[in-house]
Formats: sequence, structure tokens, C-alpha cells
Amino acid sequence: MNETMQLSLLRERFCRRERRSVAAVREFTREAVTDWGFGARLDDVLLCVSELATNALLHGVPPGRGYLVRLRLEPEGCVLSVEVHDSGGGVPEVRRPDGESGRGLLLVDALADRWGVGERDPGKLVWCAFTKP
Repeated sequence: MNETMQLSLLRERFCRRERRSVAAVREFTREAVTDWGFGARLDDVLLCVSELATNALLHGVPPGRGYLVRLRLEPEGCVLSVEVHDSGGGVPEVRRPDGESGRGLLLVDALADRWGVGERDPGKLVWCAFTKP
């Protein structure tokens, strides 16, 4: 596979610590998913990237910092991965909802084919993956 093709399989966006960044991430993701022909999972991917970005914004990004969203389509075109990198501590986990909050990872767990948390210095990355139907 040539270098140009490889680059088209990865997209990244750095976001500032501001609420409107979640809408920008959704639009960025919508464009990539559409360009890559992964539209059958669009709603699931958009909801999950929104939840992960919101969690990073609320719990993982200290003042003055931002977060990175990385989208990757495996070369075979069958698996789309979403990663949200932040510099905050802690390990996110699915928990029981508390009133109006606490549903983000519950939704990611239900909609993505798999998800997890990885280390980075500083902080963590939370990822999820979707298989093309």
C-alpha cells in the first residue's frame, strides 16, 4: 500500500478544553466515517465519540490543556477505531448511572464492538472499535 493511501486511513484532531469542541469532534468524525464508506455505523460511532469527548472534557482535561481525537480505519477497511487522548488521571469504567450522569461508558459499552483504556504519559487514552457490517 502506498504512503498516500496509508495517510488517508488516519485522521486526528486536537481540541481545546471548551464545550463546543464536542460538536466539532462529531462533525470531524462524520466527515471521516462518510469518506471511508462506514456509514452503516455512523450513528453508533457519533454517539460514542461524543461520549468519549465529553468524558475527556469533563474529567480528563486539566485547565489550559486539550484532548486529541484519533480515528483510524484498518487497511482492510473492516474496523474503525476511535481514540480520545487526554492528560488527566484515573481509569474510566462503566458504572451505574447517577441521575442524569454516568451513562457515557455504558452507551459506549453497548454500541461499540469493543472498547478499552490505554496508558499515555501524561494521562490516558480511551478507545472503542466498530466492525463494518
